[in-house]
Amino acid sequence: MATLFKSIKELIQVRNEPISFISGKEMNVLPTIEDAFLVVENGLIVNFGSMDDCPTDSYDNIIDATGKMILPSWCDSHTHIVYAGNREGEFVDRINGLSYEEIANNGGGILNSAKELQETSEEGLYQQSSKRLEEVIQLGTGAIEIKSGYGLTTDAEIKMLRVIKRLKENYPIPIKATFLGAHAVPTNFKNNKEGYLQLLIDEIMPKVADENLADYVDVFCETGYFSVADTELILKAGKQYGLVPKIHVNQFTAIGGVKTGVKYDALSVDHLEEMREKDIAILKGTKTMAVALPSCSYFLSIPYAPARKMIDAGLPLALATDYNPGSTPSGNMNFVVATACIKMKMTPEEAINAATINGAYAMGLEKEVGSITKGKRANLLLTKSINSYGFIPYSFGAHQIEKVYLNGVEIK
Repeated sequence: MATLFKSIKELIQVRNEPISFISGKEMNVLPTIEDAFLVVENGLIVNFGSMDDCPTDSYDNIIDATGKMILPSWCDSHTHIVYAGNREGEFVDRINGLSYEEIANNGGGILNSAKELQETSEEGLYQQSSKRLEEVIQLGTGAIEIKSGYGLTTDAEIKMLRVIKRLKENYPIPIKATFLGAHAVPTNFKNNKEGYLQLLIDEIMPKVADENLADYVDVFCETGYFSVADTELILKAGKQYGLVPKIHVNQFTAIGGVKTGVKYDALSVDHLEEMREKDIAILKGTKTMAVALPSCSYFLSIPYAPARKMIDAGLPLALATDYNPGSTPSGNMNFVVATACIKMKMTPEEAINAATINGAYAMGLEKEVGSITKGKRANLLLTKSINSYGFIPYSFGAHQIEKVYLNGVEIK
């Protein structure tokens, strides 16, 4: 089936040549074509250009995009959408003055979510998670990474990863799975973190590998959670099982996790609210993507990742939601893009690059999605009638998406 989008006001994120990611000053360049056409066939982008060169072939479907824009769908490289229940009580606790760390020390936080997930059936977990996935697709997400880490037992972690696999099988969106068993130390290992680390390595990782349940391995490298030494142990073991490293790092404190990520060729280092000059220097010239999670900073009232410092230093940067029940109960990438512009002083060009091509790279999907490139999936956003793409982050309280397409098919 072939579809022609014609008279597109502006076709955004056009890349004629394959590119892995955008860094530094280049992030402020967003290639576009005004008054454009786009042809989709069998779910892929096959042709595009100026309307002056629009083909006159016969098409199964012709969509008039006059006054509207088309861009690649958002690529959300950091989420935890497979979880049970919610933590709205902790939301009120924070309003009343408790910090994220204090809530965690009182038995809340990740351990709270783990307890509820352990008591939820696989089918119940799938039903809750599928609704969230459908919600973010409607909000424009066209590729997504989902982490485990709210199980913290062998059975519960495997249950989470099986749910992610089932979502991948049942929805027309690229999904990457990450094993995040090292998200917190469970209560029954409170005084035996080493024992829990060995459980992750000796018991859970082999099962993850046997069932081919994950692409990546992740660690919450943070004071009070897992040290740099713990992180090295997990990443090294993960690589032996074919799991590419990622790290939660520098969220509340900077303890050397960025250097460890680079040492183990991490695909991404995520959070980065507390970045030191030497952490930025360590990332320069590497293939490790820095990922910022601005809606987490917004929700927890913690610092934002210093996007300007990182981009001005020549680094690439991706944006993601961190969708989870405790610190970011939202998967709205439109809000993430807007918040990056408003609070992190990123330009619309930088934010769109960060939320598309760089986000795709941060989950190993840069050859499949993230730009308007021939041969890539036609995962697209058709905007409402807007004056410019700058209106997307400007209108932070309402998204400007009229229609979402996955593999060239409108999602209804």
